Amino acid sequence: MYRRIRDLREDRDLNQTQVAKMLGMSQTGYSKYETGENDIPTSVLIRLAEFYDTSVDYLLGLTKERTPYPRI
Repeated sequence: MYRRIRDLREDRDLNQTQVAKMLGMSQTGYSKYETGENDIPTSVLIRLAEFYDTSVDYLLGLTKERTPYPRI
């Protein structure tokens, strides 16, 4: 999971500070998500999935499909 959120960030040419700002947190706190030092809260996983237009399952490594699920 941690590699996927880093890869998605890098694919968009964003730095950790930019993503952390979008999440309303510090760069240091976000960095700990990417390294696996801290678990990612569900609310943050949802925001990242929405931001990167993918599914939480993709972020968690449960699927290789990057396309998000249809909204209800």
